[in-house]
Amino acid sequence: MPLQNRVLPTGKIVADPARGLFTGNRGIIHRPDGTLGTSRWSHKHWLVCTLDHPRGVYHGPMPDRGWTALFFLDEAVALTAGHRPCHYCRRDAYHAFRHAWSSGVADGADRMAMDTALHKSRVTRRREQIRHQADMAALPDGTFVLLNDVPHLVHGDSTWPYATSGYGAATPRPTGMVTVLTPRPAVAVLHAGYRPALHPSAGL
Repeated sequence: MPLQNRVLPTGKIVADPARGLFTGNRGIIHRPDGTLGTSRWSHKHWLVCTLDHPRGVYHGPMPDRGWTALFFLDEAVALTAGHRPCHYCRRDAYHAFRHAWSSGVADGADRMAMDTALHKSRVTRRREQIRHQADMAALPDGTFVLLNDVPHLVHGDSTWPYATSGYGAATPRPTGMVTVLTPRPAVAVLHAGYRPALHPSAGL
């Protein structure tokens, strides 16, 4: 049976056999048996990491004294869930994200400032995802919106419906106001030119 470690664009963490392109870290949030309790983070530094450790170290999917490994279909999903690139295992992506943050959100961004701002925008104290409304025409590529209760990836003139195994067939990008799942600071970073790594099923 798969562990409960797959993160959805809605912020939910579910059990699913598909692994995805990236793993992530919010600290230790699992019990000794590998299951999750009520906590969904133990610190504000939510990271997007490579599947393989830079030093080739493997601690298992739920190391007792390490961290709780979470998994994302791709980086766009991770950003929407409130994570940002790891400065250790994804250094180039981190610096690109930080540069876009300085341009789109605030000058002189550091890890603590980014993580604090993201945390205020990603989730409520009741562990509910913070969503906002925006004009579809103003949203950058890589944003997730909710269409007919299904998360959709925005790119160009199309949207792609999300599933844990990959994206479905593209549909024309709608117009008007929509519910945005991606936190406001992450949307600003995407506006400033950051390009998240996307799953091949998006065909991009």
